[in-house]
Amino acid sequence: MKKFYITAAIPYVNAAPHIGHALEFVQTDVIARFHKLLGEETLMLSGGDENALKNVQAAEVAGIPIQDFVDKNTQIFHKLTHKLNTEFDIWQKGSNKEKHFASSQKLWKLCEESGDIYKKEYEGLYCVGCETFYSKEELDENGECREHPGKKLQKVAEENYFFKLSKYEKKLTKLIETDKLKIIPETRKNEVLSFLKTGLNDISISRTNERAKNWGVPVPNDPTQRIYVWFDALNIYQSGIGFGWDLDNYKKWWPADVHVIGKGITRFHAIYWPAFLLSAGLELPKAIFVHGYFTVNGQKISKSVGNVIDPLYLIKNYGADTLRYYFLGKFNPFTDGDFSEEKLKHAYNSDLANGLGNLVARIAKLCERSEISFETTETSIKTDVRTAFKNYRFDRALEAIWADIKKLDGEIEKTRPWELKGSELKKCLEDATTTIRNIAYNLKPFLPETSEKIEKQFKGPKIKSGEPLFPRLV
Repeated sequence: MKKFYITAAIPYVNAAPHIGHALEFVQTDVIARFHKLLGEETLMLSGGDENALKNVQAAEVAGIPIQDFVDKNTQIFHKLTHKLNTEFDIWQKGSNKEKHFASSQKLWKLCEESGDIYKKEYEGLYCVGCETFYSKEELDENGECREHPGKKLQKVAEENYFFKLSKYEKKLTKLIETDKLKIIPETRKNEVLSFLKTGLNDISISRTNERAKNWGVPVPNDPTQRIYVWFDALNIYQSGIGFGWDLDNYKKWWPADVHVIGKGITRFHAIYWPAFLLSAGLELPKAIFVHGYFTVNGQKISKSVGNVIDPLYLIKNYGADTLRYYFLGKFNPFTDGDFSEEKLKHAYNSDLANGLGNLVARIAKLCERSEISFETTETSIKTDVRTAFKNYRFDRALEAIWADIKKLDGEIEKTRPWELKGSELKKCLEDATTTIRNIAYNLKPFLPETSEKIEKQFKGPKIKSGEPLFPRLV
C-alpha cells in the first residue's frame, strides 16, 4: 500500500489558538482524508512548539512554571483539532525529553559530523515573535519585522553555535528550481528563489542558557547552550515518527510527502529545514504547500489589534462542518482572505441549509413516501475533484460538488417526481439517490460528519426522512 505522510506546522503555544490555526488544521486534514479515500496508508502529524523563548516569556507573565504553561496551552491546541474533526495521528510535544530531545540532539550531531556547526560571537537584531535574527535590510521602513510590526526587536550579543547555511545555497537553488523540493504555489517558489539569489548567510542555531532561561533542548556536549527553536521545532516532523528512537517507523514514513505551512514561515521550511537535512545526510520532504493568512476587516490577526477570533466559539455556534466548508470553499488557499462571521452565516444558509441540506431532505422525503426499495450503488471521486486536489484548490473541488447539487435540484424541479408513478417514479428517484450518494462520497474529505449522516440515511433499501442537516439560521 502506498504511504502518505503529511504535517501541519507546529504552532507556538504562547497563546490560545485563533482561526488561522484552525484553517491550517482543516487544510491539512482535508488533504489527508483525500489520500485515505484513494486507499493510501496515511499519517498526519502536528504538535506543540514548546521550546520557544516567547513561551518562556508568556509563562513568566502568567506566573506559571514553564512546563505547566506549555502543557496546558498545547492541550488547548490539541482539543481544537478534535473539535474540528481533524484526524491527527501524532501530536508531538517539543518538551518531550524521551523522544524529541534525543531526536534533535541526533540531528545536531549529524550536522556537526558534516563540519557544518561552529561557534562564534555574534551581535544582531532578534525578533522574539519569529524566533529569528534579522539583518536591517530585511526589516520594514520602521526597522521592524514584517511579520510582527509594532514589536521592537531585541539587540542580542552572545556566543552562539552557527550552521553553515551558505554552503547549501547552490544545492537548494537547484532542488527548488527542478521541483525535487516542490513549493506550491509557484509564486512562493519564486519568492524563495529570489531570496536565494541575494545570497545566504550562516545562521545561529543555539542560545545561551541565560537567554533561554535553561529551557529547551540542550546542545550535545555543551551544557551552557540550548538548541535554537527552528533547528529544534522543525525536527518535530521527524521526532514524531521515530527519528532517533524508532528507526523502522521512521524509515516507513519519512520523507514527508507534504508540509502544510503559512506564508510567514516559508523561509524556515524551504531553506533552513532542507539545509539541515542535507547536512545530516537525510531525505528531504517532497513538497511544501504554502497557504495565505486570514485577515479580519482587512487587518492581520493580532492580539494587540484585538481582532483575534476564537475558533472554539465558532464551532460551538455553527458546527465543525460549517467552519470546514467556509474555510475550504470560500477562499483561494494561496492568497490572504478576509474572515467574516456574517459571510460565514451567509454561506451556511445559502449553501448548506438551502442547498445541500434542503436537497437531501427533499429527496429523502420523496423516497420515504414512495416506499420503493433502493439498491446500493457504486460511488467514485469526480474527475474535477481529483484535479482540484492535485493543485490544492479545495475551493474548486467544492465548486464541482456544489455544481452537482444545483444540477440535481434543477432536475427535481423539472421532472416533478411528486407527480410521477410506477416505473417513472422509480427511475427518477433511483437516479437522484445515486447522485446523492456520490455527492456524499465526494464530500468525505471536506464535511466528514455530514457525509457520514447522508450515507447512513441513503444506505437503503428503505430511505426515510430525518432531522435537517443544517437548520436555517435566523
